[in-house]
Parts: sequence; structure tokens; C-alpha cells
Amino acid sequence: MWLINSSIGRKVVMSVTGISLILFLTFHCCMNVAAFFSGEAYNMVCEFLGTNWYALVGTMALAVLAVCHIVYAFILTAQNRRARGSERYAVTDRRPEVSWASQNMLVLGIIILLGLVLHLYNFWGHMMFAELADIEVAHSPSDGFAWIQDTFSNPVFSILYLLWICAIWFHLSHGFWSAMQTLGWSGKIWLKRWQMIGLIYVTILMAIFAFLVLSFWLGFAPSL
Repeated sequence: MWLINSSIGRKVVMSVTGISLILFLTFHCCMNVAAFFSGEAYNMVCEFLGTNWYALVGTMALAVLAVCHIVYAFILTAQNRRARGSERYAVTDRRPEVSWASQNMLVLGIIILLGLVLHLYNFWGHMMFAELADIEVAHSPSDGFAWIQDTFSNPVFSILYLLWICAIWFHLSHGFWSAMQTLGWSGKIWLKRWQMIGLIYVTILMAIFAFLVLSFWLGFAPSL
């Protein structure tokens, strides 16, 4: 199957899963904005996305997308290293058109993965998993707003989340337009446009996440 066996196929899988994860981040951002204005509104969303069948299916689908993206990232990195051979040890000047993010996508990906593990522990583990496994936790599993308050009142967690958001920004600022290029949706004209669109979109998205972290950490969110 060419999606698995060929280099182009693997890049297509990376692109499709990456775009899907960006769409999820957009939804997640909108959900978190609700918490900024109203804890009750956020908990209503959490209740809607509780342990119902559609929430479990969505969680499983998201997990499959994330695992595929991560696995294929390691496969492509190993493939590129083999293709370059001893050339990767040569000291050369970086071409101006090659961004720092594009040369460090794997490192950024590992940082993002570690941040994801922390995020799953702080929220999914204390909410959906705790409810499914009937584990006693400090707050009700359905009280997502309380978990937001607990997490971001801790300066260590807040700083780690801000660093995580920075890593995601670098990763997506390259990944967005690269995915469009892989899928054949760019050319000489549209490549620069996708780069600009991606940079603006990802910057706005990550800026909102960072603002929300700061608003709960510093205590100026209207919902507090």
C-alpha cells in the first residue's frame, strides 16, 4: 500500500493527520474561550463531551490520528537520516530558505509529545478516565473548570504550558504550509500565500491559548 510503503504516501499521512489535529486544536481553543468567560458554560461543554459514546469514539479517533502522526514522523526522520548518510555530519551553512523549525521538527515534536502527556494527566486523566474507571479525585470529573483553576494556579504548570505552546507554534508554523505543499495545494504563487496564512492562523491560535493560560494564572479571567 503506497500510503505506508512510499515516501510520498507517508508524507500524505503526515499532512492529513496534521491538518486534522490543527482543526481539533481550533475546536479545543473555542472550548477553552468559553472557560474564560464562564465556568458554567465550560462545564456544560464538558458535560456534553462526557463519557457518551460519541465522545469516546471522538477520543479514540483523535488518539489514532495522533499516534499515526507521531509514528510516521519517526519513520520519515529515520528515512531522511539514512538517505543523507554521512552528509548529516558535515558542517554546512543553513540555506536561508530553510527555517529553524523545519530542521528541528522531530525535537519540537518530542517536546509537544511530553506536553501532551502532561495535559492528558492534568485533564483527561482527572476527568474522562476518572469517570470511566470510577476513580476518586479532588474534584468532580465533570467539573472541568475546577481542574483549569487548579492546574493554572500552579506557576510550574503554567510555565510548562507556555513553553509547550511555543513549541507547538514553531511546529505548526512550518507544518501547516508544508502539509499544503505535500497535498499539491500550492505552487509558485500559493506557496508564499500558504506560508503567510499558516503563520497568521497559527500565531492567532497559539496566542489565544497563551492568553488563556496567563488569564487563569494571573487571575484576570472574568469567570474567576
